[in-house]
Amino acid sequence: MTIERDSLIDSDLAEGSDEARFERSIRPVRLTDYLGQEAVKEQLGLFIEAARRRAEALDHILVYGPPGLGKTTLSHIV
Repeated sequence: MTIERDSLIDSDLAEGSDEARFERSIRPVRLTDYLGQEAVKEQLGLFIEAARRRAEALDHILVYGPPGLGKTTLSHIV
């Protein structure tokens, strides 16, 4: 009998792994720290500010595009 690896729980980027800590340390944590994508940052900033003023949670956001554009980084910031 073999034990299958659950990729959502037991991954190479587990919460405490060196690689995961390194990735968290180099990612920006604020929208103002994020470089590039000025139009996207402007719109996202408006959505976030509007939700703050309404004292409500931010509506759903779909981030899509080819690899390397910073989608994961933007989602971590939000």
